[in-house]
Amino acid sequence: MQPMRDRATEPAALTVRPLEGGLGAELLGVPVAEIDEASFPAVHTAFLTHQLLLFRDQLLPPAAQVAFARRFGTVQVHVMSQYHASAYPELYTLSNLDQDGRPSGQHPDRGTLVWHTDGSWQRVTGQATMLYAEQIPATGGGTQFADMYSAYDALEPAERVRLAGLRAIHNLDFSRNRRHGEAPMTEAQRAAVPPVDHPVVRTHPETGRKCLFLGDHAETIVGMGYDEGRALVEALNQRIVAAARIYTHRWRPGDVMVWDNRCLLHKAESYDLAREPRVIRRCTVLGDVPR
Repeated sequence: MQPMRDRATEPAALTVRPLEGGLGAELLGVPVAEIDEASFPAVHTAFLTHQLLLFRDQLLPPAAQVAFARRFGTVQVHVMSQYHASAYPELYTLSNLDQDGRPSGQHPDRGTLVWHTDGSWQRVTGQATMLYAEQIPATGGGTQFADMYSAYDALEPAERVRLAGLRAIHNLDFSRNRRHGEAPMTEAQRAAVPPVDHPVVRTHPETGRKCLFLGDHAETIVGMGYDEGRALVEALNQRIVAAARIYTHRWRPGDVMVWDNRCLLHKAESYDLAREPRVIRRCTVLGDVPR
């Protein structure tokens, strides 16, 4: 006979509300800073089921954000240390404010404006990314997400077979230093993250589902001439986003979003950099080597 459980110690059932369009879900009445060992498994199940979780009206100090991220696994310390704006190197701050706290007119990271998946430029890629919204523009500045399960499912069977044999080279030097006409990385930073290759079609390590794994960090294709591989990556990135389910999030201060980098692409939308503030705190949890 199984021993009776004390109901007072059981985590409350989650109230889950699907987001518009069916990609992602909002978890209602869940204070992120209070998610503990007992309540995290239900949150993680929702994460795998919905790929993207939204928590509204959160008070999440830096320490609490890092603590929550660590429940998913090892938290990345990004090689671009110029974005470490707090006592926690795991946090990567995206802000257009100058030293006086006014909008500067400068975008903090133009690479975020193009579809990508966080950490694909490493051998051990990103598992989950968490954003916390501190200040949000009145207009624009949203974040879009594209479902790579649905993009894979939309492929013809013969193309699935063809793409399954390809590996793409992912390169942070390309996507940050050369792709967007800026050079934010130092020589030491570039040397610390040499290009890596990953399968174009990967199997999610926890759900077992197949999805496409490309985005803006992908530069070219292993075994092809550079220009041919580059053209194929560009064409595929356009096609897979066109075929995917899309969710566009309109931020409010205090929003927390957590998403699965293994099966989603995302990108930020533009806003008035000279007049509107946008300050978002990010951290990324490391996952596995794609297979």
